[in-house]
Amino acid sequence: MKLGSGLKRLAITVAMLGGASGANQGAAVRAVPAEAAFAAVTPWDGTLSVLTYNVKGLPWPIASDRPADLAEIGRRLHEMRRRGTGPQVVVLQEAFTDEARAIGLSAGYRHIVSGPAAGEASDAAMTEADRRFAGDARWWLGETFGSFVSSGLQVLSDHPVIRVRRLVYPRFACAGSDCLANKGALLVTLRLPDGSLVDVLTTHLNSRHSSGAPDARSLQAYRRQAEFLSAFINQWHDPAVPLVAAGDYNVGTAPARGQALIAQVAGWRGAAKFRDALRQVAGRQTERGTPIPASVSAVMHHNADWTLFAPGTNAPLCPVAIRIPFGPDAKGRALSDHIGFTAVFRLAGARC
Repeated sequence: MKLGSGLKRLAITVAMLGGASGANQGAAVRAVPAEAAFAAVTPWDGTLSVLTYNVKGLPWPIASDRPADLAEIGRRLHEMRRRGTGPQVVVLQEAFTDEARAIGLSAGYRHIVSGPAAGEASDAAMTEADRRFAGDARWWLGETFGSFVSSGLQVLSDHPVIRVRRLVYPRFACAGSDCLANKGALLVTLRLPDGSLVDVLTTHLNSRHSSGAPDARSLQAYRRQAEFLSAFINQWHDPAVPLVAAGDYNVGTAPARGQALIAQVAGWRGAAKFRDALRQVAGRQTERGTPIPASVSAVMHHNADWTLFAPGTNAPLCPVAIRIPFGPDAKGRALSDHIGFTAVFRLAGARC
């Protein structure tokens, strides 16, 4: 979450309001009316396309100029779907505002699933280390007010959603202004046109510098969130089914964060080792001597947005392409401070 000093202003605002929490965080599961969806969506060709995009749907006073860009994201997805080139599945982070949560509806996705709302809470037990960490919470960092906004997570899908699971990261596993959002994870099981199933997960882990918390404190929160995410996946994901776990993992340039995440991912239940789709496709391009597009290099350099994946026990899954539908234009202007990219996976007969 690149919120900078804006969430510090929000923390003061929340204090003045007595710690009010956000309302109307959006329907948990929403089926779009038939007249709102296109009859012809992206044709099924045996592949699965998943777009991950942190849309910077931040509320006032953090940002005051977002509605137009968020509307444009929905319009572009709408047009891509009209042409039959839209991603079948979209996972959003920082969809906090009404305008951000309207992206799926304006794009015409048939199924819209929201992550944890502002008022939801975790019942996870605290360790002694957690108690010490919670005892050091500071109001001026935004750590003592509770969640002001939702998790900001959404899954948009043209494929039917047959199961939904949500995770709220505990209050003792957040640091700085990130605590004002009810961060967590969202896991859905989709039924594809051939009858097979796939799990799709999205999450948004604690930021580093932009949280305003000291690095050691934000790292501790990050590690605990990664641990809770692992436990959540291992409880609810069936290794017989492929899993695509895409989101804003907020690794950045901090080696300790990368080490913490990789250590946890190594323990996820899967039929095979989890890998990152973007880096796997880029690696194959490098081996062939094909230049890596600048936008793909930018995503890897930013090192926040990952699309991790693993096949199912008897269900292949292999990334075959990366597309960048939401990157900077010719003048360098973008609709968000993140690049939105689509990973395309081959299912039947896929070998990686």
